[in-house]
Amino acid sequence: MTLPFDPEAVSAGDVGEKRATLEMDHEAAVEHVRETFLANGFGVPVEFSPSELLNEKVDAGRDPYYVLGACNPGMADRALDATGSRIGALFPCNVVVWEEDPGVQTVYHVSIMRIARLLGLDADREAIDDIVAETGEMVDAAYDDLDTV
Repeated sequence: MTLPFDPEAVSAGDVGEKRATLEMDHEAAVEHVRETFLANGFGVPVEFSPSELLNEKVDAGRDPYYVLGACNPGMADRALDATGSRIGALFPCNVVVWEEDPGVQTVYHVSIMRIARLLGLDADREAIDDIVAETGEMVDAAYDDLDTV
């Protein structure tokens, strides 16, 4: 399969990649990330632990890994309009917390709004550009607040 772009040419900034390291146990980090994103205008309608599921179903032996499906309903509504409803296939905007080492957690996020734009899902380019800018500011604010434990 040939992609419409060179994946090696896509930078972390192109997809809105964000990382942070938290020095705390996994459960405390998940709670801290949830509270921080809630305080910065996101809801968390979906969350789950792939590591628990995989460890239970296939005895994977995975270290703690947790997905918070963060969403701002107003932005989601605008994004559905700006993509002709196609961005829903990428919902929700996930923030992932995984344990690097005991007491050291990585918080990771990529922007589904930027990814939708890269994939050509933007029926209204100007509207998506506005949404990318606004959600980017919200995510930046949340990441800035992550280290205020």
